[in-house]
Amino acid sequence: MRVKGAWKYLYRAVDKAGATVDFLLTVRRDRKAALGFLRKAIRHNATPEKITIDKSGANKPAIESHNTEHKVGIEIRQVKYLNNIVEQDHRATKRLVRSMLRFKSYWSAAVTLTGIELMHMTRKGQLLLTDELSRAQQCYSLAQ
Repeated sequence: MRVKGAWKYLYRAVDKAGATVDFLLTVRRDRKAALGFLRKAIRHNATPEKITIDKSGANKPAIESHNTEHKVGIEIRQVKYLNNIVEQDHRATKRLVRSMLRFKSYWSAAVTLTGIELMHMTRKGQLLLTDELSRAQQCYSLAQ
């Protein structure tokens, strides 16, 4: 994704059922950004047993450092066809963003992508109304 001509990176996590776990727009695609996304996803959800990643060089070192830091054994899988769930889920976001010419600022890209991801999660039935939280409070909790 390009913002003012510079590449920005959208990290996404999807469970094996296709439900969006978390997402994060970052300036860089390095170990620090991948580790930050991993920590955010684990903070809002449970620690996974297995993670399927693509061939990017940043994800594997981030997961390995998280494993040693927290003494957990998250299994890393780099199998191309297992990553198809993430890629297929990401297609809806790409389709909407491609029609927009370009983002003029990082903030507008982050806010727009948050809205797109929230609408996509709602469409998939991940936003369920409960008596405890209103719909707005649930959206805010998903966007954090």
